[in-house]
Amino acid sequence: MDLRQLFATNLRRVRHARKFSQEQLAHDAGVDRAYVSRVERAATYVGLEIIGKLADVLEVDPVEFFRRPSRPASRKRAE
Repeated sequence: MDLRQLFATNLRRVRHARKFSQEQLAHDAGVDRAYVSRVERAATYVGLEIIGKLADVLEVDPVEFFRRPSRPASRKRAE
């Protein structure tokens, strides 16, 4: 998963967890709703200023947008 897709997936996850619509997030962050949609589809690059605004509105540390999903513990092969 590339960083743009990782960011998009985590933004959508956090936004849903905080019960924000794309429209409300966009309004509060001072960006266009269509832009938020493009970001969540990984169709555009996101600048640091916007990452900061989105994190502030969603009340998360910006690093949350770049966390890789945890993987389940792998099973040991029977020997």
